Amino acid sequence: MAGNTGGPWGGGGGGRGPGDDDERGDDRRPNGGRRPGNDGPNIPEIDELVNKGREQLRVLMGGGGSRGPGGGGADGGGGFEVTRGMVGLGALAAVGLWAFSSFYTVQPSERSVELFLGEFSDTGNPGLNFAPWPLVTYEIIPTTSERTESIGSVGNNSTTAGLMLTTDENVVDIGFQVVWNVREPANLLFNIAEPEETVQAVAESVMREIVAARRLAPILNTDRGIIATNARDGIQEILDSYESGIDVLRVNLQRAEPPDQVLEAFLSVQAAEQERDQLQREADRDANQALADARGQATQIIENSEAYRSEVTNEALGRASRFLAVLEEYRAAEDVTRQRLFLDALSSVYASTPKVILDPSITGAGSDGSGGVIPFLPLNDLMQNTGDRAAQGAAASVAGGN
Repeated sequence: MAGNTGGPWGGGGGGRGPGDDDERGDDRRPNGGRRPGNDGPNIPEIDELVNKGREQLRVLMGGGGSRGPGGGGADGGGGFEVTRGMVGLGALAAVGLWAFSSFYTVQPSERSVELFLGEFSDTGNPGLNFAPWPLVTYEIIPTTSERTESIGSVGNNSTTAGLMLTTDENVVDIGFQVVWNVREPANLLFNIAEPEETVQAVAESVMREIVAARRLAPILNTDRGIIATNARDGIQEILDSYESGIDVLRVNLQRAEPPDQVLEAFLSVQAAEQERDQLQREADRDANQALADARGQATQIIENSEAYRSEVTNEALGRASRFLAVLEEYRAAEDVTRQRLFLDALSSVYASTPKVILDPSITGAGSDGSGGVIPFLPLNDLMQNTGDRAAQGAAASVAGGN
């Protein structure tokens, strides 16, 4: 066996022992580490792959390269070493994390409140803001978005919170909404604990005060807009006294009705009141018409009286003026004026009196010297009868022509 200098595959000997090939590895085998009869590529052994991966991991973790026989193998007891690169990498990661926690963005519809060690520091505007963490923290609060709080019976939700007492001792079911947003984020954050509950409590209190000062009928009909406006002003005033930072935009009064339990009775009362109002209006109309007629008649009587008074007064003044004029004439010529007055008096008397004049020369005289009386022809009656017959004839001729 000692004289066999070649290996089992015909390789040169050179004094190698039977196990020398295994100790040197496959790279010293003929054909580049390939076994005879295998013409494919050289496939590394699994152990080599594991060793290489373990070596690379050791380098990344701060260990040395491949250790020689004196450097210790995987089980040589070498510890974990922190390198300068690892320190820089950790510092860079810490700086990035700090910057990520310190820079923040505020939307246009938002505002931020910055706190320095838990106390108010500043208010952030829309855009990129800087709050060095952990000394300064922040909280973002929506400001322009509208928030709505419903009180009482709104829509299909019926609650007893809207039952309120009016000044005429009636109960009305009120349902309304309060629309608000944030004016001062810092005041909202520090001065009130529960903004929604606060707005609801204040709104209910203000509405009860307003309803208690009014009668039921105006609340149901004419004063709904006034009630909503007064409620908004009252809620805003109380919230401002709290320094809440809340801005009340509007109050929507959606329901103002009697409770469901007495709705039918209330409708009957309303119908009776409407009928009473209608009858009252009709009575007022008749009264106004009668009063207008009476006033018109009174005015007419007064005007007729004034006209009569003016007529009598003017006639009296005219007669007095005429008398004074005649008096002046009488003083100037008494005989002539006296004769004229006598003739005027006779003219006025005979003008309205039927008269018959008898001529003694025609009628003759009696034996005793007195004038005789004979029948006379009534000329006035004859003339009147002649005129009537002429008028009748003219009417008959007109009728015959038609």
